[in-house]
Amino acid sequence: MSASKVVWGLLLLATAAWAAEPDAQRQKELVHLVRQDCGSCHGMTLKGGLGPALLPETLRDKPVEGLVATIYYGRPGTPMPPWKQFMSEAEAAWIVDKLMTKFPE
Repeated sequence: MSASKVVWGLLLLATAAWAAEPDAQRQKELVHLVRQDCGSCHGMTLKGGLGPALLPETLRDKPVEGLVATIYYGRPGTPMPPWKQFMSEAEAAWIVDKLMTKFPE
């Protein structure tokens, strides 16, 4: 097995662990936060608004780590605030995972 395949496999394992699912109640809270708070800028259907669309097809080419960092730390100089006082990095990773597939209703 090539070194790049080993590295890729380890990266996938680390990402899966990082995006471990919160319990059902916390998932419900995070979905509500994204739909209401994020939706106020990214559109209530996440199709865009002041902020860009948060749909799988618009996020496909973005690095997961960058998306998690954007949620957790915000983007200075833009309207994107940091959400670290409301969630853990693992929860931000869970949100990114769901946004990159199909976000729950």
